[in-house]
Amino acid sequence: MAGLGKFLKQAQKMQAEMTRVQEELAKREVEASAGGGAVKATARCDGTIVSVKIDPKVVDPKDVEMLEDLILGAVTNALQSAKKTQDEELAKVTAGMNLPGMM
Repeated sequence: MAGLGKFLKQAQKMQAEMTRVQEELAKREVEASAGGGAVKATARCDGTIVSVKIDPKVVDPKDVEMLEDLILGAVTNALQSAKKTQDEELAKVTAGMNLPGMM
């Protein structure tokens, strides 16, 4: 029974550490761009988009579809980068273990 108690204490400690890391990730930002930097998107590592910046030179009312594609590409890249950062940081806490209910 002592082994179970030790395991539960370790799990509680890991949960507290994961909460701390998730709070940090909610503040950490990553940036991605598309179109050679014409569109830049910034995301937090909790999966929220912070900003989208568009170079005025790429705004062409006759080609809205191209601008939409650039925005979508920049946002997608930013979210992928944020997710990768999140996964890497949480893996440090769990030592690579995939524990259901812990994330």
